[in-house]
Amino acid sequence: MNSKIKTPAVDHLLDAILCLETKEECYNFFEDLCTVNELLSLSQRFDVATMLRDKKTYLEIAEKTGASTATISRVNRSLIYGSDGYELIFKRLEAKEAE
Repeated sequence: MNSKIKTPAVDHLLDAILCLETKEECYNFFEDLCTVNELLSLSQRFDVATMLRDKKTYLEIAEKTGASTATISRVNRSLIYGSDGYELIFKRLEAKEAE
């Protein structure tokens, strides 16, 4: 984990997120917390990560998501050299879909 992001303020935010129980609660909280563009950027990065995991090309990803090649490259670096946060979520989503 990147020690630069582990602060009391980030801990407090993550504790708040962990209190959310429904998708509607998530929508309400994130709408209050983020601008529309911030939330759309986060969702775009997650779409990029999903497509990279599915072995899509940068061109396919850029055309489908509108993400820049810089964003795609940044997400790809996180998938390869990151803390495996994306992979954890992908596995949990797959398990949830299999139920």
